[in-house]
Amino acid sequence: MSTSSSTPKPELRRSVTPWGSFSWGYSDVGADIFVGLGLVLAWAAGASNVAFLFAGVVYVCIGLAYTELAATYPVAGGGQYFVMRGLGDIFGFIAGWAVLLDFTIDVTLFAWTSVDYTSQLAPALVNSVHPWLHFIVVLGLVIGLCLLNVVGVRESTAFNGVVSALDVISETCILCFGFLFAFRPQLLIHTMQLHWPSTYELMLGTSLAIISFVGLESISQAAQETQRPASIIPRTSVALILTILIFALAYSNLALGLQPWHPITDSAGHPMQFWQIFPQNSDNQGKAVALLAAQVPYYGAFAALYVPVLGAVLLLISSNSGVFGSSRIAYAMSSSNLLPSLFQRVNRAYRTPAISIVFFSAIALIELGFAAAPALFPGVSSLYVRFFHGENGLEFLADLYAFGAATSYSFVFLGLIGLRLMDPLSPRKFKIPFNIPMRFRGERVDFPVVAVIGFLGIFSILLFTLRTHALGRIFGPTWLLLGLIAYLFYRRHRRLPLLRSQKHDWRNEQTEILRRAGELELMDEYLSNLRASDERRAAGRS
Repeated sequence: MSTSSSTPKPELRRSVTPWGSFSWGYSDVGADIFVGLGLVLAWAAGASNVAFLFAGVVYVCIGLAYTELAATYPVAGGGQYFVMRGLGDIFGFIAGWAVLLDFTIDVTLFAWTSVDYTSQLAPALVNSVHPWLHFIVVLGLVIGLCLLNVVGVRESTAFNGVVSALDVISETCILCFGFLFAFRPQLLIHTMQLHWPSTYELMLGTSLAIISFVGLESISQAAQETQRPASIIPRTSVALILTILIFALAYSNLALGLQPWHPITDSAGHPMQFWQIFPQNSDNQGKAVALLAAQVPYYGAFAALYVPVLGAVLLLISSNSGVFGSSRIAYAMSSSNLLPSLFQRVNRAYRTPAISIVFFSAIALIELGFAAAPALFPGVSSLYVRFFHGENGLEFLADLYAFGAATSYSFVFLGLIGLRLMDPLSPRKFKIPFNIPMRFRGERVDFPVVAVIGFLGIFSILLFTLRTHALGRIFGPTWLLLGLIAYLFYRRHRRLPLLRSQKHDWRNEQTEILRRAGELELMDEYLSNLRASDERRAAGRS
């Protein structure tokens, strides 16, 4: 007797614990300071801490928004789902497509920087000395991660937890020893006064600083696999927000006020401050934390041995999360008819979305080729200098990373405002503070002031990115435009609304989401809210 029609559809297993939820996010966001610190110091100079502070305030608003949304709608898909539900299909597509850009950049950027950290122990991998060897190793890593994900090997939550714990302990030790034995407050003030950047450089540095905070959405993407997500996600998200913010501000201040353990001089023999090694040599920008750790008294000699390895492993895990996350986002978007059903296909042998993995890994390889071209071919380098202000490969990747993040986060804030107005009946176990009570369509709603502040902050960073990044303002919008054209063709082919949303039954979907999450009390509260609302409307009509 056939039972195929009654066989329940397999669901994702809810096996992510509170520490697993934290480490899932930390493995993505925690690696960002390893990439962002050197880039920001190279451009924002004496105002690097200010750049991190501004980006950090915006990041806190982003973190609070994601915390509320992921706890209220614990499904896979993250930002694109929230925006689709709050603003409509086409805006959900734009937010998801921008995140997909970030995930493909994530694959290449973090694999690239992982090799940079390894070069601290293996100098043959320095990009400017052996660019082809550097390129081939990064290429091999990206292809290897793609194959691993196709056959089903992915980062385990347990492994993430171990690496995250080691990194938190290590970074805390570096900061403690650094502030105790090498930090000079007067040197920090002196640096800020004498090396304050121009307005253009500060804007550029601030737009780069935001990449140190990208990845918090990983917690929301794992929400469908998290135990009791409405209770756990707020705790882990807030802990992650505070941890990353403290690290970013502490590292930037320490770098500006650091008295190097070993004297640093330029090619003419003149003494230099620690932060000045980053604008002097772009090879240093990809391994800033390892270089800083080596300059910390007493602890530095030990840290110089293992921090490059720890950083390389953490960055490689983050790169792998890009391969995994891009396929997960594409799968979720395909399920919502925002992308072709091709990206939903699961390989019969390995039970993984192999086509999505290979497609977006191929895009990551194209980005790698474009970023590495100036170092590999001198003729291409002259074109970069002429048309793109001489940006190097690492900056090209960071440009697109900042553009994708700023675009997606801008829509997430708008999506949050839309959901507060359109869906006030869904129980919110965590709600961002500072709200204005008001009535909208007969329902009491809390208008989120923080979402408005966050939108203005992240939108200004998006404008900074478009103003200061020659490559970012060309290739970022081009990516969105090509995606929109493909979206419109696909929707026309499927005879779905082009600019409007297809019909959704959000009431039943929200009930099912809470039931599957095991949040039965919230489900009962939601159903009670719906009944009360329907009764009020019926009484009003009579």
